[in-house]
Amino acid sequence: MQLPRFSRLSWLMGLYGENFDRIERLFDTRRLAPGRYRSLGHDQLPLDLEVLEVHAYTSELRLSYDLRDPVTGKPDPTVYVRVYRDARQAEATHYNVGRQWQDVLGLYPSPKVLFGHRLRMNSFLSKWLDYLDIQGHAPHSLVRQADEPA
Repeated sequence: MQLPRFSRLSWLMGLYGENFDRIERLFDTRRLAPGRYRSLGHDQLPLDLEVLEVHAYTSELRLSYDLRDPVTGKPDPTVYVRVYRDARQAEATHYNVGRQWQDVLGLYPSPKVLFGHRLRMNSFLSKWLDYLDIQGHAPHSLVRQADEPA
């Protein structure tokens, strides 16, 4: 049985709400200034959180482990998240540098393809945030990192 279009959208918005609750529980983004932070969980994998932008009602974040892709040398996995504090929503916008939805799906994806892509990205984020919670990451485990010179 396929859900009606409205139900699918409501389900995705519910996932965004759950991701917001998880991110706030893990990082308390309201108190974070732009910059880089690191947290070490029970798995001993350093988690990097970069607060890219802070605005009145939104924050832009980048989450990644201190693991590098052997081909590109960039942190992997990396997810970019937009936190909407006023709406209590958090949305994974894209993964890895330069991988906007247009790069993955083309310029004119159908609504069904775009919805499926957003659902997969945010389901991954939800599962990763659950894992980070289990590993003991929390606001008190975040340590501000020195800014690198430009």
